[in-house]
Amino acid sequence: MHLIIGLGNPGEKFRGTRHNIGREIVIAAQKHFGLPEFTQKPVLHSLISEGRIGKEKVTLLLPETFVNKSGTAVAPAMRAGKIKLRNLILIHDDVDMLLGRTKLSYARNSGGHKGVESVMRAVKTKNFWRMRVGVQKKRRVPGEDLVLQKFKGDEISIVKKITKKSLTAIEAVARADSERAMNEYNA
Repeated sequence: MHLIIGLGNPGEKFRGTRHNIGREIVIAAQKHFGLPEFTQKPVLHSLISEGRIGKEKVTLLLPETFVNKSGTAVAPAMRAGKIKLRNLILIHDDVDMLLGRTKLSYARNSGGHKGVESVMRAVKTKNFWRMRVGVQKKRRVPGEDLVLQKFKGDEISIVKKITKKSLTAIEAVARADSERAMNEYNA
């Protein structure tokens, strides 16, 4: 079983912001793969959807904490689902990568992302998969000023392409074809 987590802030006012791209990719995965609607799991501080991608069991998780507290949702979900670390996939924004760039990696440092740091503290390791999605503008904006900005104009079509690419990578990782996923997602 894989646990696929989309980092982002809960609530309508954060929808469409750069910080929420991971959350929105996981919502797109739920629809794309025909998984059940998300349901509230207060004990896990999350919304979850459980089903299969192909033959593989997956749990999609949207923390209902703010990004910087994501570990408080991830660790209990891992324990409840008896998830192995190699089956944890964290999808999140990366302010150091340009919009349109993506990177799938395993066992890497947080890169200063507070949500990723929270997850690493909660699970006591960095040994899990991360799908980093670039959100930076061509004319660099400091991260703290950037993450709550909404995508506009031609950026929206780039986000759609990234989402489609991410769905392919999610499917490959869920099917335990991480090498193929890295080759496609990191291209």
